[in-house]
Amino acid sequence: MEWIYDIKDPIWQTVVGSLIIFVVIIIVTRIIGLRSFAKFTAYDFAFTVAIGSIISSTLTSSTSITHGAVAITSLLVLTLISSYLQKKIPEFSALISNKPLLLMDGNTILYNNLKHSRIEKSQLIAKLREANVLDFNQVEAVVLESTGDISVLHKTKEGIEFNKQLLDGVRKTP
Repeated sequence: MEWIYDIKDPIWQTVVGSLIIFVVIIIVTRIIGLRSFAKFTAYDFAFTVAIGSIISSTLTSSTSITHGAVAITSLLVLTLISSYLQKKIPEFSALISNKPLLLMDGNTILYNNLKHSRIEKSQLIAKLREANVLDFNQVEAVVLESTGDISVLHKTKEGIEFNKQLLDGVRKTP
């Protein structure tokens, strides 16, 4: 029965620790802003994974609640500093973030871009199906976003012109 519950397990410490860590995250996120948990760049993804790891180690190991709270707060402050530096120094932004990449230009699949991004044609086709594309001629563009998500931009039926600004910052070639 010890594999289900061991009397020596610190259940109440875990419950109280969870509450404290939850409150710390809410307070610090309210101060720093929700941008902290956005997934715009690889840095943001790594940050989110790190926060999850800190929470886990704080609640399930010998790491103290104070240590975990300080580590989480430190990472959130680093995110705030990083966000500021990205706005002020374009080179810093380019260093920590990927630019989006065009995978389809209209109804043309850009195979070199697929190869560069290590995306298979079958994965691209699956994304087109998810976006309810019935024919390649319905596609205005497909973009691999800096987050790793794939965006499908459709042509409209009503004659609305495609605004090319939607592709600002998107690389046409790797």
